[in-house]
Amino acid sequence: MTAVFLPLAYAVGSLPLGYWLAQRRGVDPRTASPYTLGLESALKHLGLGLTLLAFLLDFLKGFLPLLLGRALGLGLPELLALGVAVYLGHLYPLFFRDPWPLRAKGAGVLLGILAGLPLAPALGMVPVALAIALYALTGYASLGALGLPLGLLGVAFFGSFGLQEKLLSGLLFLLALWRYKENLGRILEGTEPKLGNPLPLPSEKQVVCAFLIHPLTLEDFWQSPRFRWARPLVRLGLLPQAWVERLAERFRPMKVGEVRGVKTADGREVLCHLISAPLLPHQIKGKPELAVKRAIQGARLAQELGATVVGLGAFWSVVGEKGKAVQEAVPGIEVTNGGAYTAGTVKAAIPAILAHFAGSGKDLKKTTAAVVGANGVVAFGIARQIAPLVGRLILVGRDRERLERAAESLKRNLERKGQAPEILVTTEVAAIREADLVFTATSDPGAVIYPQHVKPGAWIYDEGVPPDVHPSVREVPGVRVIPGGVVRLPGAARATLDLHFGAPDQVPACLAETMILAAEEAFDRKSLGGEVKGENIQFFVERAEALGFKVVE
Repeated sequence: MTAVFLPLAYAVGSLPLGYWLAQRRGVDPRTASPYTLGLESALKHLGLGLTLLAFLLDFLKGFLPLLLGRALGLGLPELLALGVAVYLGHLYPLFFRDPWPLRAKGAGVLLGILAGLPLAPALGMVPVALAIALYALTGYASLGALGLPLGLLGVAFFGSFGLQEKLLSGLLFLLALWRYKENLGRILEGTEPKLGNPLPLPSEKQVVCAFLIHPLTLEDFWQSPRFRWARPLVRLGLLPQAWVERLAERFRPMKVGEVRGVKTADGREVLCHLISAPLLPHQIKGKPELAVKRAIQGARLAQELGATVVGLGAFWSVVGEKGKAVQEAVPGIEVTNGGAYTAGTVKAAIPAILAHFAGSGKDLKKTTAAVVGANGVVAFGIARQIAPLVGRLILVGRDRERLERAAESLKRNLERKGQAPEILVTTEVAAIREADLVFTATSDPGAVIYPQHVKPGAWIYDEGVPPDVHPSVREVPGVRVIPGGVVRLPGAARATLDLHFGAPDQVPACLAETMILAAEEAFDRKSLGGEVKGENIQFFVERAEALGFKVVE
């Protein structure tokens, strides 16, 4: 009989009743998960009646299969097995395609399972009391929900339960612990919604967006408390880096931080969720199919968190045809790779850099300039901007044939205006040794410019993420390295993680573009693919200034 009821209990648990209810009521399912957005946010945006009804439906999913089992004379071990099957079905409904319909974490299901067990009232109240105490003492609804299976496990071990009942109670707790692992990680990082501090959702005065990041080096893994325990093992050689990387490939994207305190000049607040799939740059480039899959999952998580726009940072910006595949897979959220405002910050910064360079006593018309990464959109845009102003221009890129065609077109346009400098094309970074002024914007995972490539006294504008210029270059006499594409946020902004841009309120331009898109709802201006329209670049430059975003020069 148990063998018959286990599949039935699993099937009942798989029903996305709360999701269907939200759809029927015309509610965005992103606001239907209290343990994603916080219980207070759910109550505020769904209303007490709808929230209780959704909870009741989950309760019945857990309660009714066990009630039927009890009516047919099943014992405690069999009923616990049914409870595990119901909860497993709720978490992993195999007959639904990925992405599965958005579901709550299952507190209602767990409570229904407890109510369906034939426990003495005094014992049955232990898990409920523990859940209420944890929520009241910590303010975290996720810890309160975990108190239900934890309390049942305590009753099993300290009561007169047999070995089978103890094992099944332990399995139920482990399933809940795994389901709530993301919430536990966010508690460690200080970003989990807490009683009295609900997450904001999009409104006239509150804007929510998300930004997909990744560790640039192994050291970046340890920024998150959920991974920090492994650092001493790696440093002692007990945990090889290769093992860490293989493990990281198994992780789905997770929220690891926030950018808080952003307040635009017109009084709107912007909250940005920082989402990471912990792949290193060489993993993203070396395993493109995995990278696209993780970027798509990251966009779905951003949608669940209530974001209207998700930005693709660093190497995420080049996966899936620079975001096109991600947008096609997740049409419910706007996706941008940040290219337009990145180009805009460069465009805004270059005149000041050239003016400072000329002010140091250099004649631009007698200056040799170099652009590294000139096959890319941003770097070639720099080349177009500086070409009429310098005496000689060296373009460095990987695809010589394509670069020669672009250089020839640029030269013809400039010749018509009487502004053409001498233009050289090369695939060798060493050629920039002749340059007094260097601009670099590549997507390489490591540095490409080293001391042997640089002329003493040269100025270098580094737009690469991660930086194209190796730190040792700063030791070359007279060399000045200027970081590019960095924006200072308006208000008392700060990121909860070190994004490696010099200060907590300084972020890459692609992140700033994500915020501006969300604030302005100008979704037709988003950056997707390799093409960056001039009118979009100008739009972000103008709106950024109006909203209080400042380019760091």
